[in-house]
Amino acid sequence: MCSIFSAVHKETLQRLFPTAKLDEPLRRYTAWKIGGPADALLEPSSAGELVQAVKTALEHGIPVTILGGGTNVLILDGGIRGLTVRLAKALTDVTVTGTSVIADAGVLYPVLANTTAGKGLAGLEFATGIPGTVGGAVYMNAGAYGSETREVLVWADVYKPESGQVERLPNAGLELSYRRSALHDRPGWTVLRAAYALVPGEAGELKARIKEFRAQRMTGSPNRPSCGSTFKRPEGDYPGRVIEAAGLKGTRVGQIEVSPIHANYFVNHGGGTARDVLKLIEYSRETVRDKLGIKLELEVRILGEP
Repeated sequence: MCSIFSAVHKETLQRLFPTAKLDEPLRRYTAWKIGGPADALLEPSSAGELVQAVKTALEHGIPVTILGGGTNVLILDGGIRGLTVRLAKALTDVTVTGTSVIADAGVLYPVLANTTAGKGLAGLEFATGIPGTVGGAVYMNAGAYGSETREVLVWADVYKPESGQVERLPNAGLELSYRRSALHDRPGWTVLRAAYALVPGEAGELKARIKEFRAQRMTGSPNRPSCGSTFKRPEGDYPGRVIEAAGLKGTRVGQIEVSPIHANYFVNHGGGTARDVLKLIEYSRETVRDKLGIKLELEVRILGEP
């Protein structure tokens, strides 16, 4: 689907955001390799540029979508209207002072895990299993291997468009729970950076633990494009187990398949569409509900237009 923006609107976007890419295919920026075009895609070089871009967009009535590392997200085939701001590989500073770590929202979580382990700081090793960004990890209270972001997070700087201000929210103020934070209920709030409190550790041992986690992930994850975990954990169970128990491993819609390796991963065999993903998601939910009486809740975020 082509952008609904007219040539005049595109000229406005280019004038307001001269470094943005117009009609940029978002499948290039998502782990699923799926997604229609962004009317304008901006990769800011600083938190200040990000804040100014959001302010400018809202002043001109242009919708804003924040995209992290492109994991845990399904961008629909019609793409995203207005301004899309991509943080991964843009906001990437990390500062370590003693056992305190401050990382920009665009820092990839596995990179942060390796950086802190290399400096002999323990607490973020689990992050090697989360292929997203710091901003996304705060937004989702990302976790793996029995640990979660909220266990080590101290505060996050959040831009609030309604006030035009950046506020430092403490851990408690972010209302972190299982794969959720206060940001879910406040559209437009954007994480700029986050601070972590870690503890001293032996660098070699920490790197070895990260290597073990990485090996586990490689063994239990399919080697094809996916968003990561499609569904959240149902009460007292695991989504991969219940999807497999419902006989859905290997089920396919178009080029999208319930992975035979891990049933909570829906993989793209090449050229898959968001429409196919949504069909497979709905079929899987209905089948699990009908056969096992279990309701599956999406973990993946859905963005854009059909």
